[in-house]
Amino acid sequence: MSAVPDLLLNNGRTIPQFGFGVFQIKPDQTVAATSAALDAGYRHIDTAEMYGNEKEVGEAVARSAVNRGEVFITSKLNNGFHRPDDARREFDNTLAALGSDYVDLFLIHWPLPTRYGGDYVSTWKALEEFYHDGRARSIGVSNFQPHHLRRLHEECEITPAVNQIEVHPYLTQDEVRQFCADHQIRVEAWSPIAQGKVLDDPTIVEIARHVNKTPAQAVLRWHVERGDIVFPKSVTPSRIVENIDIFDFELSGEDVEAISALNRDERTGPDPDVFDYIPS
Repeated sequence: MSAVPDLLLNNGRTIPQFGFGVFQIKPDQTVAATSAALDAGYRHIDTAEMYGNEKEVGEAVARSAVNRGEVFITSKLNNGFHRPDDARREFDNTLAALGSDYVDLFLIHWPLPTRYGGDYVSTWKALEEFYHDGRARSIGVSNFQPHHLRRLHEECEITPAVNQIEVHPYLTQDEVRQFCADHQIRVEAWSPIAQGKVLDDPTIVEIARHVNKTPAQAVLRWHVERGDIVFPKSVTPSRIVENIDIFDFELSGEDVEAISALNRDERTGPDPDVFDYIPS
């Protein structure tokens, strides 16, 4: 297996292009799954306060033979704590849960434009504090659309390092990705295989057959070829190994275009302009 590439962020730091996501992994399964990922060569773990498994991610990293400094950990702010003082308290809780005095990347999980009077700017300015004091090595956002990003660009000091959005062959997100490219914001792809919906697509099946890989591997490689950061999830050790085994082949330009042409603007998750969920 070839090494996972590092990508340069707009603040001069780097981020592994391929990682392990723990969304919807139960806390009692997270240590084992994360440990399997670290053993398989993953060095980027993506969690969030709302996933409820930050503590278990921290335990897996602490138990691992891999040094903390070699593992890139991302977490995200809970939707219920956008007010600056709440965000400060919850960020402290994230560090305590992870058992670390810093996090490599901290994100606003959702813009929540219909909550908090539409004010995600003051939330972002709290994250800027975490960046300036060194406890967040990089900061970014998740599920932000161009008009959300434009407001941060106009009203805030720091440009987000990344924007984590839903991206897969049925939702290529060209407009958001172009805005991010224009402003040196890296795109991270969640739901990279559309919860499995794209794996039976005849175009993807044929491309996978041609490169002698599984459909999932072909789609994950498509993400990499387009320059996005991607982190599939699994609790199955063999699948965890299979997912990262995508750096010994390339797709042709024609293959990348054929997969991109499958776009339907079809989401598996919520619309960021109306999503307003706050955990009880």
